[in-house]
Order: sequence, then C-alpha cells, then structure tokens
Amino acid sequence: MSFAVDVNLLLYASDAASPAHGRAKRFLEEHSTGPETLCLGWPTLMSYLRLATHPAASSNPLSADQAERNVAELLAMPHVRPLSEQEGFWDVYRDVTRGLSIRANDVPDAHLAALLRQHDVPTLYTNDRDFLKYEFLKVRNPFEKERD
Repeated sequence: MSFAVDVNLLLYASDAASPAHGRAKRFLEEHSTGPETLCLGWPTLMSYLRLATHPAASSNPLSADQAERNVAELLAMPHVRPLSEQEGFWDVYRDVTRGLSIRANDVPDAHLAALLRQHDVPTLYTNDRDFLKYEFLKVRNPFEKERD
C-alpha cells in the first residue's frame, strides 16, 4: 500500500515556528520508514522548495541549500518514492477534473490528485479540505482524530 502527503505537512515539519511543527514532524518520521510507501509528487516537492524559501510564506524561511537538503533526505529514505507524470497523464487529469471548475489555485491540487490517480495512490494526508472534491481519494487530516 502507498500514500502521499501534501506540501503543507512538509512545510509544517520544517518550520519550527509553526504550531503544527511537532505533530507534522512526528507524522513524517513515523510514516516515512515503512512499511507503506510514502509517495511524493514532484509538484509537491517543487512547491515545498518554493514556499519554504519564500520570505512572505514563512517568518523564518529556509535557505535554498537547507530546503534542498530536506528534499534530498526524504528522497534517500528507502520507503519514499517520487512520482512523475507518465504517458497519458493529460487524459487522467481531464478525467479527474471532469465536472469540476478547476482554475487558479485549484490547478496545483488537481495536478497532484491526477498524479496520485495515475499511480494508484489511494490516500493523501493533508489539512487542505479542497482535496475532498476528488471522490477517489481518501483524504486524511493527520491533525484530526480518525472517525469511525
């Protein structure tokens, strides 16, 4: 089985000033060592590099070198796998977004959702409720208790 995380968890885990820092860091530490595979979309990793180093997005932005080291450390873990678009991605994207009004800030979320669909990754951990519109995804907020 595999799962993915959204960029917000990566950002919280690396921002010691974030109120969610401890929980996000623990979540990544516990879930990146297996047995399930942690799948990280390249769009998620690139968003992390952009936002973690952006002075308007964080009161204490990381240097480019530190942000890149964080990504490299994640990718070096044995149960972590990066995801890229494969042949036919556009068709998957169109299928995932059919019937939805996807524009502006929704586009990166739709991109990630389509990437997860293409790779049969069923679960996304995020605290972004916008992903709930993708019915095929099991969207889990790691900061909330699981409901039965």
